[in-house]
Amino acid sequence: MKVELLAYTPQPEQIVASAARLCYSADGVTELMESMDEERVDNFIKKLADMGHESPFEHVNFTFGVEGVSRALSHQMVRHRIASYSQKSQRYVNEKSFTYIVPPSIASNEEALADYHAQMEAIRKAYTRLSEIIPREDARYVLPNACETKFVVTMNVRSLNNFFRLRCCQRAQWEIRELAKTMLKEVSKVAPRIFANSGAACEVEGYCPEGEYSCGRINK
Repeated sequence: MKVELLAYTPQPEQIVASAARLCYSADGVTELMESMDEERVDNFIKKLADMGHESPFEHVNFTFGVEGVSRALSHQMVRHRIASYSQKSQRYVNEKSFTYIVPPSIASNEEALADYHAQMEAIRKAYTRLSEIIPREDARYVLPNACETKFVVTMNVRSLNNFFRLRCCQRAQWEIRELAKTMLKEVSKVAPRIFANSGAACEVEGYCPEGEYSCGRINK
């Protein structure tokens, strides 16, 4: 898996703090930005987090490039709808030499791994045969969820925090959990105050919302 933070809103923490301050000030945007020293920014972001006032965080976006992940992951990813996506197309890209993701549970089992590789090779041959006699956009129907894919995703901070809350959870599927934790690590480098309290619900809120499905981590 490769995750790269491609771009983000300049001065993200100052933007959030200034947007929040604007709601209660007669000053203009430029004046507010200029008056936002580090201490004020820190205080405003902490206050917003304590109050649960999340709308100012929507003004800041982060764009990621993601590679080396499966279609199984990308299908989960697009459930996070307050985001923008661009993904490698199986309609236009020839997948006769597709690479695929191997889950750890399969990689650690010699018998399962051999069977898995054999099935992937059979699918590759079937796809190649089909793409010679029917449109490639139809041949792709035989391709597996394991197919490696690439995508670019842009989310605002509010959506990212919701994503981290759900997908950093121990009960999240292993691949998207790894993606979420990597993305959180990257954004924390450039906006540490904004993401100081981001992560799984049990880490952020001190309780598990999964009820009877809890992994039990919060009680350990």
